[in-house]
Amino acid sequence: MYDAVIVGGGPAGMAAALTLGRVHRTVLLIDGGEGRNAPAEHVHNFLTRDGTPPAELRKLGREELAAYPSVQIRTATVTDTLALPEGGFRLGLSGGGTAEARRLLLATGLADDLPGPRGVEALWGRSAFHCPYCHGYECTGKRVAVLGAEPARVRLALQLSRFAAGVVLCTGGRPLDPALQATLTSNGVDVRCEPVIRLEGMEGRLERIVFDGAPPLARDAVFVVNVPRQRSGLAAELGCACFADGCVEVDEFCRTSVPGVYAAGDLARRATVPMPLAAVVAAAAAGTLAAGAIDQDLLSADFGLPAPFPKG
Repeated sequence: MYDAVIVGGGPAGMAAALTLGRVHRTVLLIDGGEGRNAPAEHVHNFLTRDGTPPAELRKLGREELAAYPSVQIRTATVTDTLALPEGGFRLGLSGGGTAEARRLLLATGLADDLPGPRGVEALWGRSAFHCPYCHGYECTGKRVAVLGAEPARVRLALQLSRFAAGVVLCTGGRPLDPALQATLTSNGVDVRCEPVIRLEGMEGRLERIVFDGAPPLARDAVFVVNVPRQRSGLAAELGCACFADGCVEVDEFCRTSVPGVYAAGDLARRATVPMPLAAVVAAAAAGTLAAGAIDQDLLSADFGLPAPFPKG
């Protein structure tokens, strides 16, 4: 039986495996190979790794983990989970076989659904974005559009207007609050209210936005609305408490509502945080924190010590 099984081989999972490996905990890292940021060309806001391709970051992480003999990595997905009567968990794995662990860390991450418009999937991560902190700098001096009419979209358009060559808010046929439109206009942000039909481009590069009954708009990048969802159903299968948006609820030590089950990365958040944190560096930090909490949890169990992090 492993000390811990980590499900998910992204930044959170690898960081947790590294921390646990450094204190000689036996760890199995199960990686299905489906990274949320795989379509993106580069990872940003990760100090010393800014601009690194996502696949390269995974490669570097695996190379570092290879130095720790107590850490094993298996390419697979978890097909089912069972809480054992004597404590711990048994996981069924794709391709056959099982793995047992005293503690379980979920680091399976989120996936992005893209409600539209047509053509966005081919541009996603290359010229169609959702986060100004991940991709805003690369839009410096470029022609940018923001899709949506909600106040948050207006806020994003104003944020991008500080360094983009020109920003246009496309409401998609929905009305815009007159006060918000006045704020946009007074700050040099144009507004297009026609329904958006599709996005057009070549090889992942946006060229124009096509409207219904109006001339197209030439743009270099577009910020669209994404709908994040849980990539894995393991948290629900285990009975972990979740928020209305689907995020797994954790406390400040990455503990879920199920004893022995932890969660780290963008799949989970605390009640005081209004949205999942999508930054790669935040996921890695959460994985490190979760690993430390798991090690201390096991230390208490091994030596009959009081729990160092009592539940509030």
